[in-house]
Amino acid sequence: MPDAENPSRHQDLLLHGDPEPVGLLADPHPEDAAHPGSGPVPLALLPDGAAVGERGQLLVAGVDVADLVAVVGTPVFVYDEEHLRRRCREAVAAWGSGVAYASKAFLCQAMARLAYEEGMMIDVSTEGELHVAVSAGVPPTRLVVHGNNKSEAELSRAVQLGVGRIVVDSFDEIARLERLASAAKARPQVMVRVTPGIEAHTHEYVMTGQDDSKFGFGLASGAAKQAVARLARPGSPVELVGLHAHIGSQIFSVESFAKATAVVAHFMGELMESADAVGSIREICMGGGLGVAYVDGEESLSIAEWAKVVREAASAAGVPGNVALTAEPGRAIVASGALTAYTVGTVKEIPGVRTYVSVDGGMSDNPRPVLYGSGYEAFLARCVRSPRPRKVTVVGKHCESGDVIVRDAQIPEDLAVGDVLVTPVTGAYGHSMASNYNKVPRPPVVFVRDGVARVVVRRETAEDLLALEDPDAPALTAEALSSQERR
Repeated sequence: MPDAENPSRHQDLLLHGDPEPVGLLADPHPEDAAHPGSGPVPLALLPDGAAVGERGQLLVAGVDVADLVAVVGTPVFVYDEEHLRRRCREAVAAWGSGVAYASKAFLCQAMARLAYEEGMMIDVSTEGELHVAVSAGVPPTRLVVHGNNKSEAELSRAVQLGVGRIVVDSFDEIARLERLASAAKARPQVMVRVTPGIEAHTHEYVMTGQDDSKFGFGLASGAAKQAVARLARPGSPVELVGLHAHIGSQIFSVESFAKATAVVAHFMGELMESADAVGSIREICMGGGLGVAYVDGEESLSIAEWAKVVREAASAAGVPGNVALTAEPGRAIVASGALTAYTVGTVKEIPGVRTYVSVDGGMSDNPRPVLYGSGYEAFLARCVRSPRPRKVTVVGKHCESGDVIVRDAQIPEDLAVGDVLVTPVTGAYGHSMASNYNKVPRPPVVFVRDGVARVVVRRETAEDLLALEDPDAPALTAEALSSQERR
């Protein structure tokens, strides 16, 4: 494949679909409404630039997906670039210039550059994410540094670079940061992450706002108030500028966001009354977590609607108008902007049990079904609007029985080996959580826009898998080991 032969970071591909796509039409099979899930894939789950070609095939931003995979292979993440830009602009319009893109959802240099170009700050939670963002040309002042266990090296680099915000998460971190800031004669701006005690209605692994959480300072325990008092004290080597809260991910309940906002607002009021942080709290960030629809029947708020809920709750709780309200959307920016294309390799029917459809990816490019039991839709790139009466289980190629991509997928009756099978809404936590399990090279990332495709992250090769190997490495000397012990 061309990207394997020429492993340059960017590779431009001119791939045109039909000159006049017929577009996303009304459902041509209304009779399937009696059998939920058996009709064509729901249009709302596809990227904004998706359309149907004259032969019924899938186009994204004018690029024929079948033509694309013929060049770059499968599996492949395909992102609608204009979709991403539109969501970034929506976030800035709703929240203001302080809104940050939560890069853990999906990060590469092209995405970091895109979010910055569209006016967003970028939230990073490790030195690796920080490095990618800075290497993409994002000014450090437009970065927000997160993490419940920031190392000395991570904090040191953040201070040296002069990042826009550091969100402190523990008393140990405060001690490290104060020491580093004093030594560097810098005064970083920080926010205190508080745990509001709100249990969002979502999977337990992505709940973060409850009292029992590894994140933040608890309000109920008094830890949050102690942290604020320490950071806002006279002569503090850091500058406290605000409060931060994040109650979890994939949240559909507006009440959860409203309740969390009210709790943080009440805490801010207590601080002002006690003079613990007079003049310090000029920002409140309510984190991210806005849910997105993954399967037929799910509905989610828009970014603008989410912001409206938070602003109304803050106003009702008495937050002054001069306090900036902002957020950190990630999934809501990228999830529905991408899809993953696979090639069907095996169809195994077990009479009276189920039919397994094996594709050339799996839990190494989408671990969410394994981790969280997440659901997805599936359809064929050659017939977007075809009914999907056949129920199958789409699985990957890994040596795990749990390597399931879509447990109860509805697909067209004529699915066959060699078909390009597509799962939509894979823009978040696919590429970013991908692994090399079974030594499978990770897929490429392709951005499409105006009929042009760019490989912004190339496919890994077998040689890449050996890049860190050193089977003939010399033994570490006793002197080297003892010097480590003395540190």
